[in-house]
Amino acid sequence: GSLDDATMPPAPSIYRRFPAVSANRLHNLLGDLPVVIDGGYGWLMGDRGLPPGEAAERWNVDHPDVITALHEEYAVAGARILTTNTFGGSRARLTANGLADRTVELNRAGARLARAVADRHHVFVAGNVGPTGELLEPLGTLTETDAVEMFAEQVAALREGGADLVLIETMSDLAEVAAAVEGSRQAAPELPIVATMSFDTNLRTMMGVTPRAAVGALAALEIEAVGANCGRGPEEMIQIATEMAQARGDADVLLAAQSNAGLPQVAGDGFVYDVDPAGMAEHGAQLRALGFELVGSCCGSSAEHTHAIAERLAAEG
Repeated sequence: GSLDDATMPPAPSIYRRFPAVSANRLHNLLGDLPVVIDGGYGWLMGDRGLPPGEAAERWNVDHPDVITALHEEYAVAGARILTTNTFGGSRARLTANGLADRTVELNRAGARLARAVADRHHVFVAGNVGPTGELLEPLGTLTETDAVEMFAEQVAALREGGADLVLIETMSDLAEVAAAVEGSRQAAPELPIVATMSFDTNLRTMMGVTPRAAVGALAALEIEAVGANCGRGPEEMIQIATEMAQARGDADVLLAAQSNAGLPQVAGDGFVYDVDPAGMAEHGAQLRALGFELVGSCCGSSAEHTHAIAERLAAEG
């Protein structure tokens, strides 16, 4: 459902720009914590006309009004970090859609759309980087060098479009995360990096990584935030988050979580997810209690979920 100011009061603003006292560059950028990240895009774009199989990134140029409206809804709802519509924006993913030669254009356009909305609301833009869809050697044919180059190309375009930070998400392979971090650092050394993995196979990633191992490996890369996204819903996310919180110890790294709004259920000729905004707000409070600083949602969520999370976290202080 779309959101407008008439039906939903703006979330209380917890936005204040002053430096935090921390060596963590993301903490310094954001100031006050916790911070609400936005929610799903791809499935909402499907609701708004994106044909199955078409690259969502193409709409950054072909239907910028739709993408701008989604960013606007999330900003009004209380998200302090808006995510660019570039999840599948690596050259590898765009090649599958015949768009390889538009890699820079589509990523730059995606960042510019988010930047324009973020500036109106005094919030931040995360340049969104998803997996390449290919396996790295020795399991696949993608070399580490090619992966790093691909990520650097994407991040350079996101930086040019105005991203404040890099969000590497839905990863399953630690080697691919490391390549994405290296590519980001080559292209935009000044941007803080958040990396989240998806633990959807018996509380492990598809490549067998545990939440505890992920925190150890990602914190060792000296990025600013680590965490989990997507997955099988809030219940499993809390188990994952608990392990991550224990594994963090006193490392100077923030924790991030963006759970799917439950699991998709067939409804008519489409899908609905089974966790409502109130359920996601409760989940946000549980994450906060575990010490998570960055809290959002993923597939199946919309601005209503973001608004509920933002109100709950603001009320808890």
